Amino acid sequence: MDRILILGKWIFPLSFLLYVALHLGKPDVGAAFVPDYLPFPYFWNYATLVCIVAFIVSAVIGKYDKLAYSLMALYVLLMALLVHLPRAFGYELGIAGAMTSNLAREMELEMLNVFRNIMVASALMGYARFVAKDKAIIG
Repeated sequence: MDRILILGKWIFPLSFLLYVALHLGKPDVGAAFVPDYLPFPYFWNYATLVCIVAFIVSAVIGKYDKLAYSLMALYVLLMALLVHLPRAFGYELGIAGAMTSNLAREMELEMLNVFRNIMVASALMGYARFVAKDKAIIG
């Protein structure tokens, strides 16, 4: 069983490749999540892509992995609080009048994104604490 469970050390960071594919393959989607108060949404889409790739590489090779897991946890929490939570309350979704079923569905999906991000951030913190080996920068 331990041989199967050890795969989690690799599957978890590599699962973030899905976000890399999304940011590369559908930059309009990534840019749409950038809040209106930030300029240059495509820049932020690609900057996020670079940070995610750096996290994956660091986690897989084990160099500065505690720092990488910690910074990724911070990023995911900030996404939950600064992007998904406001959208869950209807901000940035273009509310123009009455609540439609599509808008209600979007808001519900954003709240699920908040919960998902909190869970992923918690897992990242757990990896930083119990799995990461290179504690050179943040101990």
